[in-house]
Amino acid sequence: MRLFAAVLPPPEVADELAAEVALLRRLPGADGLRWTGRPGWHFTLAFYGEVADDVVPELSARLERAAHRGGPFELALSGGGQFGHGRVLWTGARGGLPALRLLADRSEAAGRRAGVAMGEHRRYQAHLTVARSRRAVDVRPHVDALRDFTGRTWTVAELTLMRSDLPTSGVPGEQPHYEPVGRWPLGGAG
Repeated sequence: MRLFAAVLPPPEVADELAAEVALLRRLPGADGLRWTGRPGWHFTLAFYGEVADDVVPELSARLERAAHRGGPFELALSGGGQFGHGRVLWTGARGGLPALRLLADRSEAAGRRAGVAMGEHRRYQAHLTVARSRRAVDVRPHVDALRDFTGRTWTVAELTLMRSDLPTSGVPGEQPHYEPVGRWPLGGAG
């Protein structure tokens, strides 16, 4: 199954982002983007790709240990940017970024130790994808609009292992399906 470790924003934070995305979708060039649906809003900590079923228990155990090693922290959606000349439009975060980066590093290490081929390590860039494009798109108006966006602060209290099933119908605009496979409280609380 196709897996990744993530931090998920709570519903009230997603509500704020939904209002901001509604404004972004009215900007010039918005029709050239594939907008990520609300179920796809998350901060990916480590992408594992296709993971064999027999590896999932070991990966889960290691993610549980990673979650217990760090406590809850504050985070808020803030600002935005792009990757790949407009191929990815995202909102960023502020607050407990050092704790988020550490959780991402631990999630990556959990994958490696469980035997998942992780590829090359990159410095973690906190981002939540709001839109994508298959080709380069001028998203400067969208990035400018996101510059002043700041959502409410919430306490990140858990690490989630997510499964994603890519669309197979070929219907334009169809979104991947996301499903939690495991959840672990940070610091072992809860």
